[in-house]
Amino acid sequence: MRRSITYCMYHTTRTYRTSLCSRTECLVSRIHKQCRRGKFSIVLPHRITPTRSVPDSIVKPSYAISGALGPKPVEIDLKTEEQINVMRKTCQLARKILDAAGQELKVGMMTDEVDEFVHQMCIDNGSYPSPLLYNKFPKSICTSVNNVACHGIPDLRPLEDGDIINLDITIFKDGMHGDVSKTYKVGSVDEKGRHLVDVAEKCLYAGIDQCRPGQKIIAIGTAIRDLAQAHGFSVIPSFCGHGIGSAFHTPPEILHVPMKDFESQQVKMKEGMTFTIEPILSEGTDMVAILEEDGWTAVSEDGSRSAQFEHTILITSDGCEILTLPEKEFENTIMVKKT
Repeated sequence: MRRSITYCMYHTTRTYRTSLCSRTECLVSRIHKQCRRGKFSIVLPHRITPTRSVPDSIVKPSYAISGALGPKPVEIDLKTEEQINVMRKTCQLARKILDAAGQELKVGMMTDEVDEFVHQMCIDNGSYPSPLLYNKFPKSICTSVNNVACHGIPDLRPLEDGDIINLDITIFKDGMHGDVSKTYKVGSVDEKGRHLVDVAEKCLYAGIDQCRPGQKIIAIGTAIRDLAQAHGFSVIPSFCGHGIGSAFHTPPEILHVPMKDFESQQVKMKEGMTFTIEPILSEGTDMVAILEEDGWTAVSEDGSRSAQFEHTILITSDGCEILTLPEKEFENTIMVKKT
């Protein structure tokens, strides 16, 4: 999870802030017919509940205490073996929480209930939900439904039959963050929506396939863009992956489209790097608006749906390790590496 307004300076794609009231009329008038054909609802922010508290016993990242993000790291840090072992555990817990939350999803469930479930599971496992209070984000996870590209704030809107929803979960434990997300299908999703979700996941793995020492970061975005376009989808360029570790967001930025003039695209991957890959695929436009009312919710300009998947990656001596795989897959991968 990361705030798109930070990225706007890096991209030529038109991304901007606008007000909720002006967007409501525009969205409804422009895409009402499209939505009825596609059998999905346009989602706009709903009422939210108060921010949930975290017990004093849970170790918190600095921004949750001071309210300030502090200076952003400027160097790419290479993790030590000790740090990597901690990140493995943190990332596996994040994945466990994601999978448990995904199993709870059903028609009629409010995204605020998902947030409450994840919040409590974080606390029960001695971890802090990283999005909470990050740059004043009011909830513990991001829940992005249908036309919400990312950073949707959990609210009191019930999920409807045919919705697709991305759950973006990051936790902080033992001094390290772990970040993972997945798009789920709620009830009976139409064929185009199912295809969008399937291709979005394939694009994530196409990017991961490029991860190895000596490979330039631009290869990740090239692979993702090419596969998405081959299936008739666009990649939203205004949001990128990021380095992660003791800080939530660090260099390098991982763009999901190739942009040769962006400095981090030419950086070569090195053993010990940890970063997220989190492409957002759209069935329509690649342009988004950030709703001014909350400063976070990113919606597609034309009301089209999007889907996103995310893993936290470690660059190893001979390739990469996906730290946020489901438990059984992760254990099998580690066993193969040991043998």
